Amino acid sequence: MVKKRRQYDAQYKFQLALEAAKGNKTISELASETGVHPNQIGAWKRQLLEGGAEVFSHNGAQQQRAETDDDAELYEQIGRLKMELHPEGPRLKKRSPFSIEAKRAMI
Repeated sequence: MVKKRRQYDAQYKFQLALEAAKGNKTISELASETGVHPNQIGAWKRQLLEGGAEVFSHNGAQQQRAETDDDAELYEQIGRLKMELHPEGPRLKKRSPFSIEAKRAMI
């Protein structure tokens, strides 16, 4: 008979690692109560102490990727708006509003 691997959600891992980190019960006691191997609880505890709850969620990487995609889209829109505002590009900003003859007349 093939035993199927158990998969735990991020909240359950976080709660169990938090209980282990508190130290009210030993890791062995937690393992016997929950049915999770003590080594696994110890690993979750180390991960919790190093990185927090986002370590256990798979959505963290997807969220970060979505944010960078949103940022890229916003920068693209900014570029388009700048081109609409100044179609000639940055050269227009360098030009003086007065011609050379007007400058000479001012002097």
